[in-house]
Amino acid sequence: MSGGHWLSADRSGTERMSMAKKDRTGNRKTREQRKQSRPPELGYYLIVTDTEATERCFFTGLHQALPEDVRNKLVIKVVETKTRAMIDKCLELTAYDAQYRIPWIVFDRDQVQGFDEIIAEAVSKGIQVGWSNPCFEIWMYAYFGSMPAIQDSWTCCSEFGRVYENKTGQKYSKADEQMYGKICKAGDEVKAIQIAKQKIEQCKREGKTKPSEMCPCTTVHKLVGEIKEKRKAGL
Repeated sequence: MSGGHWLSADRSGTERMSMAKKDRTGNRKTREQRKQSRPPELGYYLIVTDTEATERCFFTGLHQALPEDVRNKLVIKVVETKTRAMIDKCLELTAYDAQYRIPWIVFDRDQVQGFDEIIAEAVSKGIQVGWSNPCFEIWMYAYFGSMPAIQDSWTCCSEFGRVYENKTGQKYSKADEQMYGKICKAGDEVKAIQIAKQKIEQCKREGKTKPSEMCPCTTVHKLVGEIKEKRKAGL
């Protein structure tokens, strides 16, 4: 699984199988080995996305920003694949230790065909969805106090880059692994979550029920908010 990015110490399936074989032959695990092989206390988040960098960098930063005690109890794994393969990849990777893996797909409206159908299928299969319309940058925009009415991804990324540079004093890069820390420092995550909730409610009041019609809008705040709640529980 070369496309996967581990954001917390976890063992591969092969390594676990190897350890299991050792157990069956009578070799005893050390206390540390037993501790590491347990399910993560605060959950194992499997996030499958269709982008190369942005979401991975964001969630890497989110995990790194957690207090060490919480970080050691919470696994976040980001896997990148093609849009149409996200659901299958999520189900495939969740099948192992499914009882404690929390599956999400995170992707943008952008130019995706069948955007609403992908979301509905994922939900029907027990996968939670963090979608953004038009793109992930509209979610990060909210950290700076607004979610402007931008309809296309190119304009959204361009405008966000301008605001990001103004707020942080640095050029925006989708591959910047420090982006999360920078937008949190220059912006307000609590307010961002509030703005995202308000936009969803606004769309509903306007009779927009399909994600493809809800723009600007995102549900990434649900995933971020859930992880932040786990932080409180782990302290």
